[in-house]
Amino acid sequence: MSKEKVQIFDTTLRDGEQVPGCKLDTEQKLIIAERLDELGVDVIEAGFPISSPGDFKSVADIARIVKHATVCGLTRAVKKDIEVAAEALKKARRPRIHTGIGTSDSHIQFKFNSNREAIIERAVEAVSYAKSFVEDVEFYAEDAGRTDNEYLARVCEAVIKAGATVLNIPDTTGYCLPEEYGAKMKYLKENVKGIDKAILSCHCHNDLGLATANSISGVINGARQIECTINGIGERAGNTSLEEVVMILRQHPYLNLDTDINSKLLYSTSQMVSQKMGMPVQPNKAIVGSNAFAHSSGIHQDGVIKKRETYEIIDPHEVGVDHSSIVLTARSGRAALAYRAKNVGYELTKVQLDKVYEIFLQFADRKKEVVDEDIHEIVEVAAINIQSIA
Repeated sequence: MSKEKVQIFDTTLRDGEQVPGCKLDTEQKLIIAERLDELGVDVIEAGFPISSPGDFKSVADIARIVKHATVCGLTRAVKKDIEVAAEALKKARRPRIHTGIGTSDSHIQFKFNSNREAIIERAVEAVSYAKSFVEDVEFYAEDAGRTDNEYLARVCEAVIKAGATVLNIPDTTGYCLPEEYGAKMKYLKENVKGIDKAILSCHCHNDLGLATANSISGVINGARQIECTINGIGERAGNTSLEEVVMILRQHPYLNLDTDINSKLLYSTSQMVSQKMGMPVQPNKAIVGSNAFAHSSGIHQDGVIKKRETYEIIDPHEVGVDHSSIVLTARSGRAALAYRAKNVGYELTKVQLDKVYEIFLQFADRKKEVVDEDIHEIVEVAAINIQSIA
């Protein structure tokens, strides 16, 4: 059975860059944009053109250099925003304008001091105007996660009639549970007339740590685009992590969903974005964290040494990591010590290993981690005649 494609909409350069202290200059954005294109993302949201002259220039330059991906510019449901975005995207091979407005009662009442009918009118007007500049128009229903499903369906139906090609259903505040978000997508899929003319898109925030789970629930229930960022960066607690959703879909083939991402570039792309933005990747970050393929528990180490799949569901090479790491700590067992000792030149017999292990534990109790240089010292302290295999 052939797999259905889920499009990857990367917003590292727009939503991801909204992290305080992580501003990128145009040159840095161009480097990241070229890598995202190489990575295989379907859409690059290059920025919010009207927000500043620098952002306009970045979007225009990215539009000019990107060879394969659609290049997208964000706007509010404001004519001037749309005009400026269209100008910035003139050189794009595949331009997209991303426009929208808040649809939850909270946004309608307190943000816009408006009413439901007036919001639909503004949404239709924005999409129609964007459509006069480009064929590909994405509409976002901000705070869709807290929007009544029946009203949200009415909004979606209206903007499809106006020409929207993609419907972004954001969980703007990261409030939804996966079951709720998936049910919302299912409801729209089943109740919006003309839904077959548009792609439903997941845009989830991580305020409650559910962005990835919500996005996966969304595509299981009919969405075919996920909006995400490298390393899950973004405002507040961040956005859906690109590397997580890509590998979840790949590791669960029974879902019959996949992306065109070259997963072997994930780790190096993660490192690039981290370095350019000055935002370290937490060690326990899924897929690309420094501990993602590291093992320090003796039981786990023994299992991985015997057969990697015992404790690793992903081959590290698949995401661009050279090897699994056997980290020596006080929790490590003889198998791990023998493995690491062999790597630095010592073939230990069982009797030798027992003696070296006693000394190793003394070192390990004093240090957080025993490194290769320590192994040489441990062998020397053990004062035994060990055959070198170097």
